[in-house]
Amino acid sequence: MSMSPEQIEAFLETEFPQVRETYGDIHVEQAGDMKSVVRIPFSDNHLRPGGTISGPTMMMLTDLAFYVAILGVIGTAHLAVTTNLNINFLRKPGHADLIAEAEILKLGKRLAVGQVTIRSEGETGPVAHATLTYSIPEGIARQS
Repeated sequence: MSMSPEQIEAFLETEFPQVRETYGDIHVEQAGDMKSVVRIPFSDNHLRPGGTISGPTMMMLTDLAFYVAILGVIGTAHLAVTTNLNINFLRKPGHADLIAEAEILKLGKRLAVGQVTIRSEGETGPVAHATLTYSIPEGIARQS
């Protein structure tokens, strides 16, 4: 059973409180139709030396956005896990919110494969692009 953005945010708050504790308010703006849009507000806490948003922050956002896309299709999947994440950092992000757009390219019985593009709010070019594979727990029925 698929989940709405509001249901996903409530699920993340309950099941993954460390995300909010570490990264602040993260907003699920869209979920469903094999896609998601997730926003992380800009914070000085996300900066690394040199004044750019850190790679770990962008990797977390990438992983979370793809997980949200999966939740938007198959619903609660506590044990869905990342099996591969390959990210390319393309340009220095601005001091603005980061917006991740995730797309599931293939959703099978046991694996989900997709991509995530991250942009800085107000900029057109991507700051990072990633490909991911997630393992889907056995017995999870997906929506067609």
